[in-house]
Amino acid sequence: MFTPVKTKDGSSTFYSEVFGEWFHNREGACREAQQTYIETSRLAQLVQRRLEAAGHESTPDSLKILDVCYGLGYNTAAALETIWQVDQTHRLPVEIRALEIDIEVARSAIAQNLIHAYPPAVQQTLQQLAAHSSIAQPNLNAAILLGDARKQVHSLIQQHWQADIIFLDPFSPQNCPQLWTVEFLQQVAQCLSPLNGLLITYSCAAAVRISLAAAGLTLGTLSTAARKWPGTMAAHSTSCWASMLPPLTQQEQEHLQTRAAVPYRDPTLQATAEEILAHRSQEQHESNLLPTKPWRRRYTNRKQHTSQKEG
Repeated sequence: MFTPVKTKDGSSTFYSEVFGEWFHNREGACREAQQTYIETSRLAQLVQRRLEAAGHESTPDSLKILDVCYGLGYNTAAALETIWQVDQTHRLPVEIRALEIDIEVARSAIAQNLIHAYPPAVQQTLQQLAAHSSIAQPNLNAAILLGDARKQVHSLIQQHWQADIIFLDPFSPQNCPQLWTVEFLQQVAQCLSPLNGLLITYSCAAAVRISLAAAGLTLGTLSTAARKWPGTMAAHSTSCWASMLPPLTQQEQEHLQTRAAVPYRDPTLQATAEEILAHRSQEQHESNLLPTKPWRRRYTNRKQHTSQKEG
């Protein structure tokens, strides 16, 4: 059983001893899910458009969400809450696939009533998922694919299953590099709809952004009040989202030219975290890219100079 710790918005999170990291931002666990993933994806507007396009007589096109690293279930819960606030009759078919290695995290959240703030229908859905890992109901098909995400995502590729929205929410690259490698993110990109798909992640790491770009995705920056640092949005160039992504700032673009952008690599999709980190460290050491410290120092000095002038 995991021990809950309250965050500043009143919701609770857990600490992972395995990864040495909190599951959520201590500023607000549920707030992070809502602002970083739900509001950024404009999920409410997407649901409304699907319903309006179908009219009252036809069945709307299904809405598909991939939740990479389900954890306590907050991202999925926030998504379902928003969908059913707009679609109160549950007319819109919803498909959710979640990748998770440890179902006990979700079960601990259920057992300790950490999802009490969500509507009863959402709570019941999360309870079923935690207990049985799948749900097959009229207009809701959901499943948690348990095990190593590097293997589980391949099953979605084989099914040609593609999401409208991907929540990319693993632990940080330094603590869980397996799910931030070029190879894994290429697989994730294959699960993103080329026409309507949007991928969202809290990470602004240069190595992550370079890998998403290598997977053929167009990048955008993501700023929310929930996080101190920006996140990342990404979409295929053919997606309706591609022209709407807020462009990376000059500072962010220059970050991609430093050694911080040397990607994590895992050609076999079986390497350990230690192996991935060691290989990247060696590659950074041999890289001709600009060291990251001068880049960081340059922008720190600029900010200090600007503050002095304004003062």
